[in-house]
Amino acid sequence: MMGPAHSLSGAAAWLGVGAAAAAAGSPMPWPVVLTGALICAGAALAPDLDHKAATISRAFGPLSRWLCEFVDSLSYAVYKGTRKPGDPRRSGGHRTLTHTWVWAVVIGAGASALAVAGGRWAVLAILFAHMVLAIEGLLWRAARGSSSDVLVWLLAATSSWIIAGVLDKPGNGSHWLFTEPGQGYLWLGLPIVLGALVHCIGDALTVSGCPILWPIPVGRKRWYPLGPPKSMRFRAGSWIEVKVLMPVFMILGGVGCAAALNMI
Repeated sequence: MMGPAHSLSGAAAWLGVGAAAAAAGSPMPWPVVLTGALICAGAALAPDLDHKAATISRAFGPLSRWLCEFVDSLSYAVYKGTRKPGDPRRSGGHRTLTHTWVWAVVIGAGASALAVAGGRWAVLAILFAHMVLAIEGLLWRAARGSSSDVLVWLLAATSSWIIAGVLDKPGNGSHWLFTEPGQGYLWLGLPIVLGALVHCIGDALTVSGCPILWPIPVGRKRWYPLGPPKSMRFRAGSWIEVKVLMPVFMILGGVGCAAALNMI
């Protein structure tokens, strides 16, 4: 799928989690609903770090372009080193390592550990990175172009500073779910894991499928392209994605938000 659909699906997924938490009698504080949705929207773009032409490759200027090249090479090396006889030969690493459940869990756990160990500045860095991606994904065309990069970064930095200040207030969510001393912001990894997994599920619906299950082998393949029957798949950017899935994500996100905030 394309960037906007990935980001919308990520936000909708977290809002759905918020709705489920409210239905279970343990509603999220509203700052957690908002922050988690934005982080998840940004994290739903991050698996395309292995693609030099993806939205994320432009998000942080030369730094993100270099990072995409590095992750592409790393993913390709892992693919070559772990492929089974049934896995096809390929020339790049797109839709391999970063499109697996292993990557999602490792990145999410790393973010949680960084938030706990690094304190406020680590939290701000995590928020800033995902706010930039969320803006790039949700506003897509409006955020594209070198002239708008600085504005996106300023908006992300300002939003991150404000949100961190709100979350730091007692009862607003810094210790949501993990309440023991020293566990503040441990939950930040959860929307990151969810966003990465939602990205993989979205890509699994497209023609190429997605090797979410790696390294679990399926038959003669370790990089099995999981997905529905080929007759039910679509090409990225097709009318099904733009005219059907994106409106559905918007509706589900709106309903999930209202339910998470106990408005319905």
